[in-house]
Amino acid sequence: KPCPLCDEAKEVLEPHKRRFILQEVDITLPENSAWYDKYKYDIPVFHLNGKFLMKHQVDIQKFEDELTKLELQND
Repeated sequence: KPCPLCDEAKEVLEPHKRRFILQEVDITLPENSAWYDKYKYDIPVFHLNGKFLMKHQVDIQKFEDELTKLELQND
């Protein structure tokens, strides 16, 4: 904190929040040191169902495409 890039990303994702659960991870906490080592220069980073999706900013088209794929698999 503060993380303006994270705040901006959450704003972009806001209209889609009913379709997914956002789990924020504070990579500066000791228990998240593996994430810190991996992503300290690349925040924010997004995973969808445990799989890396994107970093730095939201690619809304990519996000929507991957989310739709998951929704279709679960129907």
